[in-house]
Amino acid sequence: MEGQGYLDRCVSTFLKIKIERTRLKESFTAKDNTLQKQQDLVKEELLKHLKENDLKSVKTDSGTFYRTVRTRYWTDDWEALHKFVLENEVPELLEKRLHQSSVSQFLEDNPELVPKGLNTNSEFQVTIRKTK
Repeated sequence: MEGQGYLDRCVSTFLKIKIERTRLKESFTAKDNTLQKQQDLVKEELLKHLKENDLKSVKTDSGTFYRTVRTRYWTDDWEALHKFVLENEVPELLEKRLHQSSVSQFLEDNPELVPKGLNTNSEFQVTIRKTK
């Protein structure tokens, strides 16, 4: 087994890397946000051109731009939507994914009730915190 000094250096190295990654991520995010805002301004101008000229697309030497409609749906009444899905037998209106903490809590509360087809993967992870 490695000595305490070796393990301390491993933790110290990990924390230094974490700090540097955080710094890089913050720098990247700040620069990326600036570029995203600039792109959004250009997109607004292009969309304005399409709307004002009643066009669906425009081809230029550099590329083609076009407008599409993006529609998003949501509910503020999950109980009513759940009832609707059951009554109309339309489960495809919902995404196929499990709420991880709810499944975990259900299995903890009901160890004898495991849904057919439920898969589980558990793995150890190391968590490192800086000493105060």
